[in-house]
Amino acid sequence: MTVPTCGARVRALPCALACALALTLAMPCLAGKPASADWVPSADGTEVVDVHADQAWARCVEGMRWDGQTCRGTPVLATHKEALALASARRQADGLDWRLPRVTDLRRLVNETGARRGLSQALFPAAPHDWYWAATANVDASAGSANPYNYGTVMQSQDHTSLRRMTFVNGWAVDMDTGDARGDMPKRTSRLPVRLVRALD
Repeated sequence: MTVPTCGARVRALPCALACALALTLAMPCLAGKPASADWVPSADGTEVVDVHADQAWARCVEGMRWDGQTCRGTPVLATHKEALALASARRQADGLDWRLPRVTDLRRLVNETGARRGLSQALFPAAPHDWYWAATANVDASAGSANPYNYGTVMQSQDHTSLRRMTFVNGWAVDMDTGDARGDMPKRTSRLPVRLVRALD
């Protein structure tokens, strides 16, 4: 006996019941398996709640909007300063404490939400495959010989003055396909997607 696919299960039901179940089954169908109980869409579908971390994530990157089934629109590609401004504008518009996520926040999305490495397409559909801005600003002066593509390290610097200069000029970003992080992304010239997060009320 074969197990029908999600689509087959919906089509086999009476029309009214199929319509009622469509939204419920959409997320597991897209993922190929049910999503973790620790990661659930909000009632209106515009956010994804990380129950374990008490955080709510914007389901769509800035520039895109949830239409009830997926994220549509054109992602905003922003400099680091523009990314911070987008978070500030959304805080004012929604009255909620939206912010640019830290590296550890973004890496949790990659490590926890997908069956494979990368973002869950069920939870975060139509997400750009790219590096995303992070708000992390610290650099480790004791890192020694460092790999700029490895989170927690940056290119070696000789003194605190050059560390401060590097922090001003370069920012942190995370590759949302792999979870790799780097602290040498030029803040003024790099244009990256922005996904915002907030603490649960």
